Amino acid sequence: MTKLSVNINKIALIRNAREGNHPDLYQITRDLERFGADGITVHPRPDERHIRYADIPILKDLVTTEFNIEGYPTEAFLKLVLDNQPDQCTLVPDAPDVLTSDAGWDCIKHKTFLKDVIGRLHDKGIRVSLFLEPDRQQLHAATETGTDRIEFYTGPYAANYPNNPDQSVLAFTKAAKIANQLNLGINAGHDLNLNNLKHFKQNIPKLLEVSIGHALISDALYYGLANTVSMYQNLLGKKE
Repeated sequence: MTKLSVNINKIALIRNAREGNHPDLYQITRDLERFGADGITVHPRPDERHIRYADIPILKDLVTTEFNIEGYPTEAFLKLVLDNQPDQCTLVPDAPDVLTSDAGWDCIKHKTFLKDVIGRLHDKGIRVSLFLEPDRQQLHAATETGTDRIEFYTGPYAANYPNNPDQSVLAFTKAAKIANQLNLGINAGHDLNLNNLKHFKQNIPKLLEVSIGHALISDALYYGLANTVSMYQNLLGKKE
């Protein structure tokens, strides 16, 4: 069964538009799990424009499913992760001022750096996933870093899906088969939504987890949070 991890950054972004805690980020986290989310994802950025560093210890104590912290491994970020020990840390190659994650790691170029970071995370018992594009060479290089999983950057899939669904997923299907052969767990995220998620799920063998935030929170404006979580889970094959 593919797990649904809900990224709550957009909830925090709305909260931060005003003083206080409205909407209540922490109550929504509890509700998401109650409504059927299999995990909670956060991506704290240096400017703290959505998730704040101070949120992390609170969320660590709240989350009862799986807690995933993603971000670029600066020393400040790593200290945050090592101090709070989430179930999973997803490493992304974001520049500090980037709007959203839009590329995967070059595991060949950054192998030594990633190997060191992953070793530090493993020492604390934290599972590691690397944000990656569906490239054979990068998959083989990823195994040399010691990572447990990779998270496919699915932005290109989502962009091309309306024009040619089968062609848009082809590179990911081929890459997933390679990842399975290399014993790399497979996660996926970025621009997956109610329109394209089912097709992606059906074409990716052994897809363990998807992380969805922007689309799911946007859909919740129309359908409500409980209904929206259920709709995404149904696409992943989880029935009521």
